[in-house]
Amino acid sequence: MKASLRFLAWLFWTVVASLISLLLLVVTARLFYFFLPTISFNSFIYWVNVNIGFPLAYYLAGVPIMLLFSLYFYRRSVRRHEHKYLDQLIEGVHKIEQGSNAKIPVENVGQLGQLATDINRMLDRMRTSMEEERKAEQTKNELITNVSHDLRTPLTTITGYLGLIDQDRYRDEVELRYYINMAYEESLRLKQLVQDLFEYTRLQGKEMKLIPSRINLAELLHQISAHFGWQLQENNMECRLFMPAHPLNILADTDKLRRVYENLFTNAIRYGSAGRFIDIRGWIDGDEVVTEVINYGEAIPEADLPHLFNRFYRVEKSRAGHTGGSGIGLAIAKNIVELHGGSISADSDVYRTVFTVRLPMNREK
Repeated sequence: MKASLRFLAWLFWTVVASLISLLLLVVTARLFYFFLPTISFNSFIYWVNVNIGFPLAYYLAGVPIMLLFSLYFYRRSVRRHEHKYLDQLIEGVHKIEQGSNAKIPVENVGQLGQLATDINRMLDRMRTSMEEERKAEQTKNELITNVSHDLRTPLTTITGYLGLIDQDRYRDEVELRYYINMAYEESLRLKQLVQDLFEYTRLQGKEMKLIPSRINLAELLHQISAHFGWQLQENNMECRLFMPAHPLNILADTDKLRRVYENLFTNAIRYGSAGRFIDIRGWIDGDEVVTEVINYGEAIPEADLPHLFNRFYRVEKSRAGHTGGSGIGLAIAKNIVELHGGSISADSDVYRTVFTVRLPMNREK
């Protein structure tokens, strides 16, 4: 709409200026005949008609005038529009300086339009940066809160039992050894929590680098299941492996990947002991190796499934230490799997809970 109005204004002033110029030309001609009476009007018209021709004379007189004024008023319109748009840009920048998030309207005004686009792009980057900074601050506060909460529980238990020992508040050596054993177990939990926090921080900070090598994932899972043999026995559980006859070769960091499956085994034992069995399945799907860790314990509520791999998230309503681990294990597993270019997911129903890990067969890092 504004462009149409500018065009009409330019056309109007061009026509008016051209008509005024032609009128001035006529007046000038009459004055010329007045001061030089020896040259008559008829003789001039005759000369024009013979040497130039009337239509061509009109064009030679009117068209240049029209073009000159057209160019003049066009440039005048452009300059006025640029000046007005520049004022608009300055006002927009002042509003941004005062904290406004409104974008500057972009118009096709040469370099000023490009400047407005660059300002808006800079504003978007500033918003993104501020949002990321806000999320980082929120994440830091949540991390401090959760770590403080999780560290306080084992520390309270350790200091409580050591306090009883220090005050000789035990009946006999059996009770003394019980207090010492409980303090020792809580110290191990505290050590594991600190280790998990350190590892998770390294993963989040992109400090952890992979050292890939060619491994047979089926053999790695056999080794891990044997390593958990005593825990399975203590919980009256049995691990069943269903692997293909051919090897499941992938390019991966063995130590990091072992951390993933050890975490999944630990969760399967902790929450699936009621189901007796832990099933480990593996197969090749296209250019990926797929593995499943399955337990048949209590189902995970559907509302909790999307949050399982968030740090410090626990399905239990209580955050008491005896109900679960540090709450970082699955977040670490997810980061390691994604660092390998793979994915991890969970599914659960009344019959079983499945953690599925998909890893590319050949991926250099």
